[in-house]
Parts: sequence; C-alpha cells; structure tokens
Amino acid sequence: MARYRGSLCRICRREGVKLYLKGTKCDMAKCILERRNFAPGQHGKRRKKISEYGLQLREKQKLRKMYGITEKKFELYFKKASKKKGVTGSILLQMLETRLDNVVFRLGLAVGRRAARQIVRHGHIRIHDRRLDIPSYAIKIGDEISINEKGNGKKNALETLETTSGRPVPEWMVMDKEKIKGKVLRLPERGDISIPIDEHLIVELYSK
Repeated sequence: MARYRGSLCRICRREGVKLYLKGTKCDMAKCILERRNFAPGQHGKRRKKISEYGLQLREKQKLRKMYGITEKKFELYFKKASKKKGVTGSILLQMLETRLDNVVFRLGLAVGRRAARQIVRHGHIRIHDRRLDIPSYAIKIGDEISINEKGNGKKNALETLETTSGRPVPEWMVMDKEKIKGKVLRLPERGDISIPIDEHLIVELYSK
C-alpha cells in the first residue's frame, strides 16, 4: 500500500483547511495554517482560478486525505456507496465514518486518525472482547469497542482520554471512560458528521 511519508502540515496547507492529521496539535496556536495559510511551494501565494473540475478534485482529495485512504480504496468505497439505496454522498461519508480506526479516534482513544490506525494495527483494540487489527473494519450497531489491557494498553488509553477530554463523542456512540469501553448505538447520519466537506462535488466528479 502506498504510504505518505512527507509533512502532514503540508497536506493541510495544500487543501487550505485543517484536516486534523495531528490531532489536538492542530488546535494549538503554533499550527502552521495559523501562520502560513496558503498552498506550499514557490507559487503557493499566487491566486489561481480553479475550474469546476479542480474544485471537485480538491474536495475528493480533501476527504481522502482526512481519513487516510488510498486512491484505489477510496474508489472502492464510492462504488459500494453508489450501489446502495439512498443519497450516495451521505452513504459514502457514513462508510468512512464507521471505519474502526475512525471510531477509535471519535471515541477519544487516539489523538488523530493516523494514531488510531496504528493502535488498531498493533492489536490494542477489541470488539466484543475479541482482538481485531483491521483499521478498515466496518463497525456495526451494537458493537462494543474496548482496549486490550495487557501491557501498557490501559495506562496509555487513560492518558489519551485525558488529552482528548475536550473532544465530544458523537451522539451515535457512547463512551464509558472508567471502563474504557465504547458502544455504537446507531449508524451516523449526515447531520452527525461535522466535517468541512461538500460531498456533492465528489459525486459529480465520479459521475462524469
């Protein structure tokens, strides 16, 4: 799988919006977008007229990078969403939002999605008390997410929960911080997903 090894802040600058790739650090005053809110590169400060296709492409790239999805994987998600009944854009966001790594992030068990993916891959997450190390696993209603308490798992989880205490848990989930256990109450609706994305542009891009 292709893996980006460059600066995460550079990605946010290119998209012109905070994608929270560094978690809580993005809320700090030293966030680079607070000082250099323009695209990277020699001509980053120049104002460019963006075409309709350019707007659609940037919106797709923004969403893909926000969730840390490769191009091929993102296309597969879109194809699956387009085959389901309902609004394709909303279904796409729902599928991305219910990925296990994103759910771990939303519950406050990781400072960012990148960290959440690492936690899952290292086998620190359990679903119904069964170890699961697949970041793309689609969470279902009633699933219980907990931490593997072996080693420093519980200690690290408590420290992370304290760091992310200011981040609200989405209404479609519930988190018991004392037991370090979360549960999916329902699937998220479009109104539950508060991200700066216009999914209609992405649907238009793939509909060409």
